[in-house]
Amino acid sequence: MKRWVKTLLAVAALVVLVAAAIPLFVKADTFRPVIEKQLKAALGRDVKLGELHLSVFSGRLIAQDLSVTDDPAFSTAPFITAKELRIGVSLKPLILAHELKLRGFQIESPQINLIRAANGTWNFSNIAHGAASVTSTNAGTPPVGPDTANRSAERLSDLSIGLIGVEDGRVTVASQPAHDQPTVYEHVNLTAHNFSFASAFPFEVGAVLPAGGTIGVIGHLGPIDRGDAATSPADAQISVKNFDPVASGFLDPSAGVALLADIDVHAASDGQAVSASGTAHLENLKLRKGATAAPKPLDISYSVVHRLKEFGGQINDLAVQIGDAAIHLSGTYQPLTPGAMDPLLNLKLSGKSLPIDELQPLMTAAAVRLPNGSVLKGGTLSLDLAINGPDKALVITGPIALDNTRLVGFDIGTKIHGIAALSGMKTGDTTEFQRLRVYVRVTNAGVVAEKIAAVIPVMGELTGSGTVSADNQLDFNLIVKVASANGVGKFGVGLLSALHGSGGSGKGSGLPMRVTGTPDEPYITADVGGIVTKRAKSIASIFGGKKK
Repeated sequence: MKRWVKTLLAVAALVVLVAAAIPLFVKADTFRPVIEKQLKAALGRDVKLGELHLSVFSGRLIAQDLSVTDDPAFSTAPFITAKELRIGVSLKPLILAHELKLRGFQIESPQINLIRAANGTWNFSNIAHGAASVTSTNAGTPPVGPDTANRSAERLSDLSIGLIGVEDGRVTVASQPAHDQPTVYEHVNLTAHNFSFASAFPFEVGAVLPAGGTIGVIGHLGPIDRGDAATSPADAQISVKNFDPVASGFLDPSAGVALLADIDVHAASDGQAVSASGTAHLENLKLRKGATAAPKPLDISYSVVHRLKEFGGQINDLAVQIGDAAIHLSGTYQPLTPGAMDPLLNLKLSGKSLPIDELQPLMTAAAVRLPNGSVLKGGTLSLDLAINGPDKALVITGPIALDNTRLVGFDIGTKIHGIAALSGMKTGDTTEFQRLRVYVRVTNAGVVAEKIAAVIPVMGELTGSGTVSADNQLDFNLIVKVASANGVGKFGVGLLSALHGSGGSGKGSGLPMRVTGTPDEPYITADVGGIVTKRAKSIASIFGGKKK
């Protein structure tokens, strides 16, 4: 037994000794010019490696530095730099015949700079342009010698690498000309198996997004398009967690829109457009400046087609489920200017018979402000809005309809100056709306409300128009007709209407009213002075006529 143990120890020691001695006889750095030339031929870019060392136990050639030049049309700075490049090789032919067979590449902590031009091309689009014929690093090259770097070899279509990996990379995405600060993705890890320019290969990508989100991608890519590598076909399943579109550079913070999202999407690209469909779970949603984040999360489903070159696309449908109904968004988006990230939108937002009680989170996110902190309860809302313009200056127009809802926490009777004192009209803490119709136009300058038509049972029929300024100042001019009013309110409104000439029958001009103040504290007045003056003039004209 002792003899066998000694024998095994001796063999092990011999193996270690031989392995340690191999680098003394195999000059790894002599392969560096060959590898640089092969990579340059494959990528169409100059490639520089640091001094090569052979690690026998890992079966790798190790270079301490890597630099790949960028397309000069984009930048003079390197496209890729890395602290270390590990090149997997077949040891037997390398040691016995000085024959180089590459099995894989592992890039440690690279800095990768991606730049998109205004015409839709990327700085990696021409990555395979110069690769019509290069030395195959998989099928085997002749022994290294003075003339091997200049020998012709197999076509790039035969090139196949078992594994390409990126560990703990940093990717910077910028535009040219620059419109915003570059977006930076940290801790990027990529694995591609059985890489080939000529056929599809599986890959996995993981990265940390700005503001702490994460993204994971699993799919297939290829064959690589020789004309534009950025348009190569792909199919992938994408999972994004804690995505902040403002911090990630997809939304301008001045637009006022903010959210955190978990997204699952299946995406397929034919090289010209990406078709994507999936679901998203949204939290802390804000849709306008000054809005409070929605108190409840929202779930949406979507189907989108994104055009790669134009950086625009079509939203086929984006649906937010609200109870038994849904809000649907559809339309197009495109860059405001060539190459810009800011989108120019042409969208349609619609929903029918949406339950008011289920809409509260969206109303909060949209900064819908109701008087005296009141809330809408019960009933339904319908809308059909057009959303147009750049995201920083959107114009939203269209009709909104409310049916059979209640404004709880607001007593309109006690807020109308000039009527309550005459009628004693009180609605308690709730104002009912049998029907409300309004056509709105929302811009950065405020809200214009036209074609207002409402039925408030305690008052009657209300029509008119008005504005809400950017600093939330109200200015509405309304007419109230008492024909459909009921209760004590009918007496007060009817009295003033009669004085004004409507006679309480609903015919005539009705009672003029003005609303000022703010959405939080509206101030409603009836034009009592105008009514009295008008009636006095009318009586004076009658008596004056009789005197004659």
